[in-house]
Amino acid sequence: MADNDAEQEARLRRFRLMKRLLVIVPLSTILILFGLCVILGIRLHYVKKELHELQSRVETMAQVSGSVDMGVQTTGSTEAYTASGVDESGRTQIDTKEEIPEEKEGVRKVYLTFDDGPSSNTGRILDILAEYNVKATFFVVGKEEEQYQSLYNRIVDEGHTLAMHSYSHKYYEIYQSKESYVEDLTKLQEFLYDTTGVWCRYCRFPGGSSNKVSKVDMHELIAYLDEQDMTYFDWNIVSGDATSDYISAGDIIRNCTRRLGEFDEAVILMHDAAEKDSTVEALPGLIEQIQAMEDTEIVPITDDTEPIHHISND
Repeated sequence: MADNDAEQEARLRRFRLMKRLLVIVPLSTILILFGLCVILGIRLHYVKKELHELQSRVETMAQVSGSVDMGVQTTGSTEAYTASGVDESGRTQIDTKEEIPEEKEGVRKVYLTFDDGPSSNTGRILDILAEYNVKATFFVVGKEEEQYQSLYNRIVDEGHTLAMHSYSHKYYEIYQSKESYVEDLTKLQEFLYDTTGVWCRYCRFPGGSSNKVSKVDMHELIAYLDEQDMTYFDWNIVSGDATSDYISAGDIIRNCTRRLGEFDEAVILMHDAAEKDSTVEALPGLIEQIQAMEDTEIVPITDDTEPIHHISND
């Protein structure tokens, strides 16, 4: 009888042990896996941050290198645009409502340029520019929704330069052929004229003239612009806001200012898009730092601007 009781007790102890193991082992596994996920998440965060910083540096070096090593700076077209329309020759007439100030010798010119707008952030950008009495250049896309119409006109009415980026901003459609590029650009040019009365003559290729997406030789598209008396503008300073990852306002300011001293004409690439809140947040500090620099002024693109080109026109 005693042996049976001892055996039963032993079985009960084994059963209890197995129950504990069935609880402890899965729980321990879950805790270990959770801990590994936390560690990997932290490491991934820092790796993405380092990768983003590296991408920003590479982008800056590549774009500036392209504009310096391959770039040819040429003079702009003879006219910009007008709110009064186009003359019989098809050339634009200069709007004389505001006198263009005389150029100052030995003054560095900084051009704040915004691609991809208008957006829900355009009004905020224009408010900041007005607060600091600064004029910029907007390379816009085609947006026919009613809420954007006033923004196109506000850009013009407040003395900024309205310029063309593309109508659709769909790279693989725009760059299928010369005909597709011309169709897209013409659609944007006519849309902006119908909306604002401005016949735009300045443009920026989506991705820049050095983009790697175009299936047509970019020299062919550049030749077309020359034939139409249009001027295209690349850039020599990148803000870093083109990446999909988050970038802080402080990083944008540093990206925009750290190499300003190297250029007599600095064309800064920024983006006007709904998700680019950091760009808007960086703008006041960026303007203040530039305005604090000696012999430096912020100006919009005009006929007197020497275009930055990433590839040669030849």
